[in-house]
Amino acid sequence: MTSTPGADTRVDRIRRARRMRRYLVQIPYFVVLLGLLAAAVLVLFDRWRRGAFVFGSALILGAVLRALIPTSRVGLLQVRGRFFDIAAMASVGGLILWLATSIDPLGTD
Repeated sequence: MTSTPGADTRVDRIRRARRMRRYLVQIPYFVVLLGLLAAAVLVLFDRWRRGAFVFGSALILGAVLRALIPTSRVGLLQVRGRFFDIAAMASVGGLILWLATSIDPLGTD
């Protein structure tokens, strides 16, 4: 049994589109991950307050993205239910932001 050439190219286009969608749906996750990586670099270079601020901000950004993006397109930002994910990231991010801004620097940044 042979298939028509038009059907083969259509199937290839659908496969390519699905593969591309798998990568594109992860962009919000990688944006948050990039923020966490930047925070780790700041902490590594002894800028712990700035690093903590960036870390908390990245978590708040993750909570906002999780709240705004539909579940079918949220990718790896989805761990549990929408409410739990948003509440967990927002509360931990807010706590870290509060700690980063409230602790006396003691001559450090």
